[in-house]
Amino acid sequence: MRGTVRKISIPRRLIADLMHASISVPFVSLTRPLNVRQLIEARALVAQPPGWAAIFVKAFALVAEDQPILRTLYAKWPWPSFYELPRSVAMVAVARVENGQHCVLPQKIAAADTLPLSEVDALIRHAKDAPIAEVPAFRKILRTTRLPLPLRRLIWLVGLNFGRQRANYFGSFGVTSVAAYGAGELHALSPGPFIVSYGVVEPDQTINVVIRWDHRITDAASIARALTRLEQVLNTEIAAELRNQRQQAEPKPVRAVAT
Repeated sequence: MRGTVRKISIPRRLIADLMHASISVPFVSLTRPLNVRQLIEARALVAQPPGWAAIFVKAFALVAEDQPILRTLYAKWPWPSFYELPRSVAMVAVARVENGQHCVLPQKIAAADTLPLSEVDALIRHAKDAPIAEVPAFRKILRTTRLPLPLRRLIWLVGLNFGRQRANYFGSFGVTSVAAYGAGELHALSPGPFIVSYGVVEPDQTINVVIRWDHRITDAASIARALTRLEQVLNTEIAAELRNQRQQAEPKPVRAVAT
């Protein structure tokens, strides 16, 4: 049977490079349902609630603020070592349609724990809707992806194996989900070191969250504690910010002035 040879698009070439870089990472994963009742109640009060991706980006960054292991990278050069970042750098998988083809591109968000939730959400929405040329993270990674294979492999080697460059190119954690397309548990791959994936809101007001991580960096006990803390942050800090956002949006009462 004769088939049709089709050219691999630049976005699909990026995924192929990403999978090649992920082959040697010893990933393990932990899944847990998180009770987010208080967060759901607070989110329902906001006229234009932030997306779940923005919520998990900021929440995980807040957890990592107190747990340095969650912003630690594994670097091979100049010798194997751990590289601890002062702040988290998120890479959010953004689904788009380019030239009639579905693709996924990474939006970089640095120090989300220091940003308002509305700003984190705006950065993700901009990456989803704006032309590719207007998203710096897209321009940078696609510029590399257009290079010939030998040059791409060299650049990826440098980006993956030096701690500082690894943070610049790949961040300290990724956030991805297929919840917008229905229920499902996603165990994604990336060069790591941490990948957070979340599902749909269940009738019992829980969300299944998966964390995949580079086992060279830490063990399951640390991730179990991180998931416990993540549940707390979602229902406290994030929920409180949403309630405060609603209060600020409410019109202030007008006092009558005697004449």
